[in-house]
Amino acid sequence: MSVKFCPIASGSSGNSVYIGNKDTHILIDAGISGKRIEAGLSVAGVPCENLSAIFITHEHTDHIQGAGILSRRYDVPIYATQKTWHRLEHSGAIGAVKHKNKMVIYSGEKCVVNDIQVMPFDIPHDATEPVGYSVFMEDYKLTVATDIGCVTDNLKENIVDSDILLIESNHDIEMLKNGPYPYHLKKRVLSDVGHLSNVSTGHLLGEIITNRLKYIYLGHLSEQNNRPLIALDTVGNILQAKKVDMNKTKLMLANRSVTSEVLKLA
Repeated sequence: MSVKFCPIASGSSGNSVYIGNKDTHILIDAGISGKRIEAGLSVAGVPCENLSAIFITHEHTDHIQGAGILSRRYDVPIYATQKTWHRLEHSGAIGAVKHKNKMVIYSGEKCVVNDIQVMPFDIPHDATEPVGYSVFMEDYKLTVATDIGCVTDNLKENIVDSDILLIESNHDIEMLKNGPYPYHLKKRVLSDVGHLSNVSTGHLLGEIITNRLKYIYLGHLSEQNNRPLIALDTVGNILQAKKVDMNKTKLMLANRSVTSEVLKLA
């Protein structure tokens, strides 16, 4: 049975990642339109009516935009932390969701959806109760961790020994400092609850990479303060300087506006 991983969108304008196998199909975030997610799932060969669950990392718009629409249209359960649900319900950001489809998850506790296990873990970001996710199916571990203000021991413990890792590489520090963002926004991005730079991501990967890690996606790149080649070169050069054998690990980008190639692990 093959395991599939497909970033549908990744960036400040919207995020969604498909992970699944023959029987179970989940999304990590649904931060783009329902129509775009439907198109992305079709690339992965998954009809939307077969969607098993949507897991939300946090309540920011670029992670939730299409969640309510898909839940109502296809009767799909949405999983989020208790405080994230409180914020979503208070703001009305995703609209009405059936009570039976409001599923609460807890950081550090695995939940089960059919034949897969999903582990939420804390991430440092300026949201109510943000989490990343590791998904376990068969003998594989697939992890999505974006919107990270700083590197923590808990983060490293949860992303290590993944077979596939989508990790944030949000900005080039000099581009951000010299770019068009107002001062308060630059300060937010650079804070411990903001976003990881290319350099920070490179050093993080250098610490946690093992022979098990087959594919690394750099995700959530800033449109204003980063460039795909800059992110790849910066991270790649740091890993090379740390003498990481990149013949065993493929470094790639999760696309902003186009569904990425579907990865299959057999």
